[in-house]
Amino acid sequence: MRILTFCLLLFAATTGFAQQSYDLVIKGGHVIDPKNGIDGPMDVAVLDGKIARVAKDISATGAKQVVHADGMYITPGLIDIHGHVFYGTDRSNYLSNGSVAVVPDGFTFRVGVTTIVDAGGAGWKSFRMFKENIIDQAQTRVLSFLNIVGEGMRGGAYEQSTNDMDPKLAAQTASANRNYIVGFKLAHYDGHDWTGIERVTEAGRQADLPVLIDFGGSTPPLSIEELFLKRLRPGDIFAHTYTLLPGNVRETIVDEAAGKVKPFVWEARKRGINFEVGYGGASFNYSQAIPAVKEGFYPDAISTDLHTGSMNSSMKDQLSVMSKFLNMGMPLADVIEASTWKPATIIKRQELGNLSEGSEADIAILTMRKGNFGFYDKTGYKVEGDRKFECEMTIRGGRIVYDLNGIADPIYVRR
Repeated sequence: MRILTFCLLLFAATTGFAQQSYDLVIKGGHVIDPKNGIDGPMDVAVLDGKIARVAKDISATGAKQVVHADGMYITPGLIDIHGHVFYGTDRSNYLSNGSVAVVPDGFTFRVGVTTIVDAGGAGWKSFRMFKENIIDQAQTRVLSFLNIVGEGMRGGAYEQSTNDMDPKLAAQTASANRNYIVGFKLAHYDGHDWTGIERVTEAGRQADLPVLIDFGGSTPPLSIEELFLKRLRPGDIFAHTYTLLPGNVRETIVDEAAGKVKPFVWEARKRGINFEVGYGGASFNYSQAIPAVKEGFYPDAISTDLHTGSMNSSMKDQLSVMSKFLNMGMPLADVIEASTWKPATIIKRQELGNLSEGSEADIAILTMRKGNFGFYDKTGYKVEGDRKFECEMTIRGGRIVYDLNGIADPIYVRR
């Protein structure tokens, strides 16, 4: 009998007869995982909060939950590298412990976002409050571009104070909080000088982290050619790439008279400068985006600049911005990459934005609605589109945190 039992176990192990039990198996979907070069029908298995397997026809026998994702796209959890989630109750504080920012969990999971980076809400003076009140409380993974201004993004005179731009203290704060701070931010500085750029890039140099630059505000505008080719370092990030601001306070990347991306912008990309959307309430114009996309100048990171103003105007959410670029002609796989793996590499968090076996199971399941949709910008210019992303399910750390139509079987697992 012992010999027979041993032989049966050996047979099961060598033939695959024994079935692995998983916590969750997603069946029948189309996986797009740019890091691993996967773009086709695959199943995904999750065990103990990690991606256990990505393969064709994974058995769901014994799985605690099964999701049938026929006709849906399975992607890594989306990464929005430009949001404002330092929500607070001080109405005079703008995006730093203020009411214009939003609570992350209410606006991330429903659109497939599992990681959001707060773009400069907290400075080195206020980061501890941000961590305790927001980062530590959120189910969403919340990271931070630390503002070079110690007071953070409080608006007005606070953001013009070069005396509060301290590279050493900013770098020290980042070094002490490596798990959460992924870079530094300069925003809204309107001095006709390079002081803000010099201070924020010095912090980046000291901490070996990239910087995110919300540029412009001075009249006449400073040269973005000098910014790209002389002031920023490879790996640094230009925010609000496709905007045209009124009042001649910021140079554009597209020469609107010629309808072409300026040659030095292409050179900047070759040099390693990253370009993110940062759509916002006033930071996206089709007059810039359409010709850029037509030439193949796609964003490195599709992002929202999420706050109460942008989400209730033309921006809406991460999936809406992704849908706009898809309908402008950006290929589907590139749209997904610019919302997952590429932003992960930009913020130096390569453990994110992929479905590699052993990685944390952050997953978005998306449908592509077909119909007649209108996508407009801040000027009221509207582009008609026939495709639109919708989030069917979001999984964070192996746990279903959003299920639009109850497609999990069973919907709830007794723990």
